[in-house]
Amino acid sequence: MFDPAPIAFDRLELDPRLLSGIRDLGWAETRSVQSGVIPFALEGMDVIACAETGTGKTAAFLVPILQRFLKAAATRPAATRALVLAPTRELAVQIEDQVQGLTYHTTVSSIAVYGGVPMDIQERALRAGVDIVVATPGRLMDHMRHDSVNFTGIEVLVLDEADRMLDMGFWPDVQRILSALPAVRQTLLFSATMPGEILRLTQEFLCDPKFVQVGRRGGPAQTISHSIQVVGKAQKAEWLARWLRDRAEGPVLVFCRTKIGADRLASTLSRMGIRTVALHADRTQQQRMSAVEGFRTGTFPVLVATDVAARGLDIDGIAHVVNFEVPDTPEAYVHRVGRTGRAESTGSALTLVAPEEEYALRVLEKAVGVQLQ
Repeated sequence: MFDPAPIAFDRLELDPRLLSGIRDLGWAETRSVQSGVIPFALEGMDVIACAETGTGKTAAFLVPILQRFLKAAATRPAATRALVLAPTRELAVQIEDQVQGLTYHTTVSSIAVYGGVPMDIQERALRAGVDIVVATPGRLMDHMRHDSVNFTGIEVLVLDEADRMLDMGFWPDVQRILSALPAVRQTLLFSATMPGEILRLTQEFLCDPKFVQVGRRGGPAQTISHSIQVVGKAQKAEWLARWLRDRAEGPVLVFCRTKIGADRLASTLSRMGIRTVALHADRTQQQRMSAVEGFRTGTFPVLVATDVAARGLDIDGIAHVVNFEVPDTPEAYVHRVGRTGRAESTGSALTLVAPEEEYALRVLEKAVGVQLQ
């Protein structure tokens, strides 16, 4: 299915309390992936959805889940009924934020479960049977080892950014988590790309799923312009600083391959007078949250990140994505540049290419199907 037509939320026969939350968020009609997924999900069907990043996949699974809960009797015993697995802390927090917005007029409860923070508050919520749990696989496994969770009442499982969880090595944990869930449930799987390994693995735990694909399979959004700059490896930081000062307009997200590289580049740009902050896995949770918030509010117009941010960031208005090195894989390129050109807005992706990286660039072009020039 490609680019399904928008549907007015008022026409979906949703609970009035849920519609109030949707209106509060300023949503009038569905976006393409939501048009494709929501009708199937409201019928209780399993769904595999492949869509570009920034297309509204979170609401595509939250709206049907909340509608399902609000239709049920209010006297149901407290139990966790929906589990959403996400690859990064940032993404888990952002999904939970959207849950909070949609449930503002309801009594549906939720919690984000992720590492880097104390477990006790999460443990209390899990033992109390919070309605929706949004979790990263590693931290959820910690709670499972402490017998803090009871998932016998799970009705809906969501695997968000499934390909990223596979790339990051989380799939063994995902499979262990799935083995603890009821066999009879609804499963919704979302991914920006759909490698064959994901499709093979889904045969293990989805039941006759509907497949929804929006846009070109595995490619970046059509609203993104792509360009390269050939520059020597040793001159990249200086060239980037000039470009940021003279030509960049709006927030800029720069990707580096390594954590050390991200810290070095952020320090170099800061010394050159460009307000820059770094984001990577070795930062504490508080440092990561401060970096994201500083970038979101404009305190730091430039964020230098490793791929930990390629899936976790959901910030509207990022004007430019810069690859400081040529990405290793086409999936990495798609995920990175997907941070711009979101919600049908336009954005630009710039890749800095050292002469020794030109062969890797041509391989990437062929795999992604985009001419970089």
